[in-house]
Amino acid sequence: MFGAPPRPPSSVPSGRQAVPEPPPGYPQYPDQRYPGPRYPETQPPEQPYPPQARESPPPGPVQSQPLPPPDGAAAAVDPSLAPGQRQPRVMPQPADSDEVIAEPPSQKIANQSALFSGLDKITGRIISFDAAIGETVQFGALQVTPRACYTRPATETSNTDAFLEVDEVTRQGEIKRIFTGWMFASSPGLHAVEHPIYDVWLTDCKNPVVAAAPPPDTSPASAAPAAKPAAAATPRRATQQPAPQAAPQPAAPRR
Repeated sequence: MFGAPPRPPSSVPSGRQAVPEPPPGYPQYPDQRYPGPRYPETQPPEQPYPPQARESPPPGPVQSQPLPPPDGAAAAVDPSLAPGQRQPRVMPQPADSDEVIAEPPSQKIANQSALFSGLDKITGRIISFDAAIGETVQFGALQVTPRACYTRPATETSNTDAFLEVDEVTRQGEIKRIFTGWMFASSPGLHAVEHPIYDVWLTDCKNPVVAAAPPPDTSPASAAPAAKPAAAATPRRATQQPAPQAAPQPAAPRR
């Protein structure tokens, strides 16, 4: 497609010009270059590597190591050890345990009342109210009935939850169940109370149930002193009394 490049005219000098020779009678100057070494440079002889280093192959990417013997079996003797050299001690590997460690269940504290917050979506007003376990409290068109309310001890992570029932009172006076399940105070958005005007969520529990006091000690040592009053307090049995006898008449005097 394209031919050879055009040649420049003969009047244009080329890039390389020949150095002209000096004219006759031109003085010659000695060579100013640095003279070469008078004696040949001697290099130290090459030191050979130890024969062991030459014979050892380069380490590969994968290195193998003998596995320890199973429990109760004698360890195999390494053939690469020199005679009289002690074999290194192999530490036994701990056996894998298939035992499943169960986490202890978290302790729950039952409460007698639950605290709620109710939102009126039209006015934006939030009202807080409480309800006892099994009591039905009406907020707007919603009826809230808590069935259980649990808290955690102070030593554990706070986790307040309650099981409750939420009913809706329609305009016709009918009661419609809209929610039954657990509510969590830490996650109020997880419940499924769907109402266009009102919303209810759990905030806390109150009035924890106190455990009953342990019964008094009934050991024989403590029961012995109370034996005497018990014997004295034995009820008296009713018995039939004999009929009263008439007084004897005095005898008539003798004549």
